[in-house]
Amino acid sequence: MIRLTIDGNPVDICDGSSVLAAARAAGATLPGLCSDDRISPQGSCRVCLVSVDGGHPVTSCTTPVREGMAVRTDDPRAVGAARLALELLVSEQPARALQIPADRSELVRACAHFGVTGSQFHGAGHARGVDVSHPYVKLDRDLCIACGRCVRMCAEVQGTFALSLAGRGFDTVVVAGAGESWLASPCVGCGGCVDTCPTGALAEPGLLDPAPIDRTTTTTCGYCGVGCSLRVHVRDEHIAAITPVHGAPVNRGHACVKGRFAHAFTRSRDRLTTPLIRTAGRDSPLRPATWDEALGVVAARLSAIRDRYGGEAIGLISSARATNEENYLAQKFARTVLRTNNLDNCSRLCHSPSAAGLTASFGLAGGTNPFDDLDRADCILVAGANPTEAHPVVGARIKQRVLDGARLIVIDPRRTDLVGFADVHVQAHPGSNVAVFNGIACALIDAGHVDEGFVRHRASGFHELTDVLRDYPLDRAAHLAGVDPATLAEAARLYGSARRPAIVYGLGITEHTHGTDGVRTLANLAILTGAVGTTDGCGVLTLRGQNNVQGASDMGALPDLLPGYQSVTDPHIRDRFSRAWGVEVPDRPGLRILDMFDAATTGRLHALYVIGEDIAQTDPDTRRVQAALAACDLVVCHDLFLSRTAEHADVVLPAVSFLEKDGTFVNFERRVQRVHPALPPPGQAKTDFEILHLLAAAMDADLGCPTPADAMAECASLTPTFAGITHARLDRDGPLYWPCRAPDQPGEARLYLDRFATPDGRAALAARPYLPPGEQPDRRFPFVLVTGRRLAHYNSGSMTRRTPNLDLVPREALDVHPDDAARLGLADGDVVEVASRRARVTFPVNVTDSVAPGQVFTTFAFPDQPTNALTSDCADTTTGCPEYKVTAVALRPG
Repeated sequence: MIRLTIDGNPVDICDGSSVLAAARAAGATLPGLCSDDRISPQGSCRVCLVSVDGGHPVTSCTTPVREGMAVRTDDPRAVGAARLALELLVSEQPARALQIPADRSELVRACAHFGVTGSQFHGAGHARGVDVSHPYVKLDRDLCIACGRCVRMCAEVQGTFALSLAGRGFDTVVVAGAGESWLASPCVGCGGCVDTCPTGALAEPGLLDPAPIDRTTTTTCGYCGVGCSLRVHVRDEHIAAITPVHGAPVNRGHACVKGRFAHAFTRSRDRLTTPLIRTAGRDSPLRPATWDEALGVVAARLSAIRDRYGGEAIGLISSARATNEENYLAQKFARTVLRTNNLDNCSRLCHSPSAAGLTASFGLAGGTNPFDDLDRADCILVAGANPTEAHPVVGARIKQRVLDGARLIVIDPRRTDLVGFADVHVQAHPGSNVAVFNGIACALIDAGHVDEGFVRHRASGFHELTDVLRDYPLDRAAHLAGVDPATLAEAARLYGSARRPAIVYGLGITEHTHGTDGVRTLANLAILTGAVGTTDGCGVLTLRGQNNVQGASDMGALPDLLPGYQSVTDPHIRDRFSRAWGVEVPDRPGLRILDMFDAATTGRLHALYVIGEDIAQTDPDTRRVQAALAACDLVVCHDLFLSRTAEHADVVLPAVSFLEKDGTFVNFERRVQRVHPALPPPGQAKTDFEILHLLAAAMDADLGCPTPADAMAECASLTPTFAGITHARLDRDGPLYWPCRAPDQPGEARLYLDRFATPDGRAALAARPYLPPGEQPDRRFPFVLVTGRRLAHYNSGSMTRRTPNLDLVPREALDVHPDDAARLGLADGDVVEVASRRARVTFPVNVTDSVAPGQVFTTFAFPDQPTNALTSDCADTTTGCPEYKVTAVALRPG
C-alpha cells in the first residue's frame, strides 16, 4: 500500500493506482471526462488537473501515486486550468448538452462542480447530425467531445474494435466501423459505449426521457449462465433501461446486448396473463380460466393418474430458467405430492455430461475455479464454446487476457470470433473431441509436460491412461480429427508449457453421443499438467447455457439425485429427506427427459408437467416429442408465452420472468447470487414458486417453505454443500460460492486445494477410447449440421424475438461454406432445403467461411424453422444428453 495526502488528509491506496483514484477514495470530487476505471487512462480532457507537491498542474488520471506525495485538488492554478479546459469543451457543445439531467451527463456534473454556465470562447458550432439506425444506441454527433472513452471501451473491455475517432481537430467525432450507419457496423450492442459516454452523445433511447426514474432494482441477469449483476430502472411500471453494476464481481460493469437491452418482452402484448384450459379434448381451443378452475382441473387429473397408475405414470420437467428455490420446490412437489422421481431439467440436454464427467474426474459437479482466475491465466484453452456470442462477457474477458499477452488455443469445428485472437485453431471434425484430447494428452506426455509429482501424489489412473494413449499418437489422433498433426502438437506445447493454464469449454464438448467421455478426456489435460486443485493452475471452467442450469441440478431437479447431488438410492440420505418432509421419498431413480418421451409413446407415462421449457421446439427429434405430448392424458405447462409446447397442452399457467421474481441463481462458476423482482407480474401471472404451492394445496398437500428464503433455508438444512447459504447472508455479504458448508465459512471459490472430492481424494484420469458419433454423414446425407447460438437471440428465442433484437437478426439462416455454396449454385439469401433422416426444413443461406466445407450451422431460435425436427435421438451413453452437434443432412436448393 502507498500512503499519500489528498488536500492534507492521509490516504492509503494500492501501489499502481492513479492520483484520481486516490482522490476519489478520499472522498474528493474530481471530474474526469476522459477517464473510466475500466479502461486505460488518456489524460486528454484536462478536467481532472491537480497539483502534486506544490508543482505545476498534472492530470490526475495519468499520474501514478507514490509514497508521501502531497496532492491538492483545490490548487488555484489547477482549478483555473481545468475550468478553462471545460469551457473550451462547452464552447463546441449545442445548448441542449447542458440541459440533460445531471444524473445522465458527466459533462453537466462537471460544469456544476466548476460553476460553468457558459463559455468565454465563441466559434463555429457543429451540425453533424444524429444516427438512430440502431435500436439500442443513439449517436448525437454534435454532443461528442472526442474523449475516446467509447473507443477504448469497445477495444479494451469488449474487444470488438468497432469504434474509432475520425476527422481532425474540430471535426473529430466517433464513428462505427468504416463510417456506415451504426446498425451496419461491427457493433455487438454490449452498451459499453453508452455506459461510458460522459455527454450523452451515445445514449440509450430509454434513458433520454427526462422524466425521473421511479425506482432501481439490482438483480441477476436471467439470460445465459454468466450471471451478470444488473440495475433495472423502472418508470411507470415499465423498464426504462437496464444498466450493468459497476464493480460487480462477475461482469465488472459490463453486459451484452441481451442482458442490457432485450427486456421489451416483459410488456409484449402476447404475454400470458391468465390461465388457459381446454374443456373438450386436445382438438378444442384453449380458453381463459380462473386460477381456481385451472388448478382444480390439474389437481384432479394429476391425482386421478397418480392414484390409478402410481406416481411413475407422471413426469415433471423443471426449469433451468427458474430460481433455485423454485427448482427445490419443484423436486419436493414431485417426490412428496406426485410420489415420483420422474423428474428432470434441461441440463439433461446440455450439461449433464459436465455434471457426470466433472464428478467422476474431480468429485463435484461444477467448475473448479472462479471466473477471476482467468485474469491470472497465461494460456486459455477454449474447447467447444463460442463465448463471444453465447456468453459475451466471458468472451470479452478472454479477449482482454489475450490482448494482455495470454496465449489462446481454440478447439472448435467453426471459425468463431475468438479464432481471430488465437495462437492455434484446432478445427476438428464434429464428434472427434475424445481423439483430439487423447492426442494432446499423448503429446503432453511425450514432450515432458506432465507434472509428475502431482500425478504421483494427487491423481489416479495414469498407467491405464497411458495404455489407451498408445493408440493415439499425434498422427492417428490428428487423422481421426481431420487436422494437421503439427496443429495438435502446438496446442499441446502451448498448454503444457504454460505456468497457469485454464480450460474453458461449452456445449460443443457435451452435446455428443460420447459427451461425458469428452469432458473426462478434457479434464485429463488439467490433471496431467497439475493445472487443477493448485494455486498455480486455473482449472476447468464449464460455460453453462441457461441462467440457472447449474442451480436447477444443484437443487435436485434430477431423477437420481436429491439436492446437493445426494443419491436418491442411498437409504440414509433418503431417510433424512423423508423425515424432514414427512413423506417417504421414492427409492428408485426416475426417468430422464428423453426416457419420459419414450414412456409416453409406449403408454407408461400418462401425464407430463413442464415448467418453463419449450420442449416441442428445443428438444431433439421434434416429431418424437410431439408424439409423446399427444400420447399423454394430461399435459400442463408454465410459460410466459403460448409456446409450441403450450399449443399441445391441456392447461397453460401464466408464469413470470426473472425480472418479476425473488430468489437466487447459480452461475457457471458456482456463485450463488440474489434475484430481486423489478416489476410486478402482468395480469394474473404468478411465479413458479406460487403456482407449485397453490397446486399442492389443491391436491391437499402442504409443501412448507412459504417464501423463497424459507426454501433456501430448508435446502441448506438438508444439504451440506449449501449449509452456509441463506438469503439474509447473501443480502448482507453478497454472492457466495458453493460448497459453503457453514454460516461462518466464505464458500470455496477454488476447489480441491487440499484433496479432491473423489472417494480416494485423488483426481481420476480417464482412459477413454475414441468412438464415432451416433450419426455420421453418408452419400445420401453428406453434410454435418451443427447447432448453436447467435449473439442476438437466446435459446428458443421466446424472449429475444419479442424485443428489438429482432431488428438485429430478423430471421435464422443456414451457414454454408463458400465452396459448398458454389458447388450447389447457392448465393446469400437463396432458399435451401435441409433434409435429415427425420424431416425437411428450409432456410435462407448465409455464405460464410466460419464453417468448414461439408459442415453447416444454424440455431433453433425461430419456431417457424423447426431445426430440431432434423436432429436425431442419439444421446450420450452415460447421461442421455442429446447429440445436437452432429446431424447428417443433405442440402437441396429451394
